Amino acid sequence: LVSVLSSAIIVYRLPWTWKCSKLLMKFIHAGLNTIAMILAIVSMVAVFEYHNARNIPNMYSLHSWIGLTAVIFYSLQLFLGFAVFLLPFAPVPLRAALMPIHVYSGLTIFATVIATALMGITEKLIFSLKTPAYSASPREASFVNCLGLLLVIFGALILWMASRPHWKRPPEENVKVL
Repeated sequence: LVSVLSSAIIVYRLPWTWKCSKLLMKFIHAGLNTIAMILAIVSMVAVFEYHNARNIPNMYSLHSWIGLTAVIFYSLQLFLGFAVFLLPFAPVPLRAALMPIHVYSGLTIFATVIATALMGITEKLIFSLKTPAYSASPREASFVNCLGLLLVIFGALILWMASRPHWKRPPEENVKVL
């Protein structure tokens, strides 16, 4: 999920994509976001089924609350993105006004997904490790902690790339706005 979502975020920021038409890039961006949304829904269904099959309560942890919140906001972001930026009905001034909000919301949702993943892997490890306990720093704990650090670094790199003005797609001249 994180890798597909990050690809959707930076697809406009990669210099070798600047030669492609903006319409194609919009479809790629929308397609990657749709794939990420499908993966998020499948993941949530799997978690609920797993919990229900083992009589584990649902929605009891901060991880689950923030995860569900991220999925809800992501679905709203995806729907509004399609309605405003992909379909040819929204007026250009509306698109221009909403673009900074769309970008900020997307980056905030991405950061929230990273935080949710960090909480989830830590929660799972704490509940799974009995002997030795997580607090004893067994190899599994070190592995998950390293994975978490790599996830933070990866997320920071994506946010850095998405926020650099010199990596922004140059405006196309004489192009009809979709």
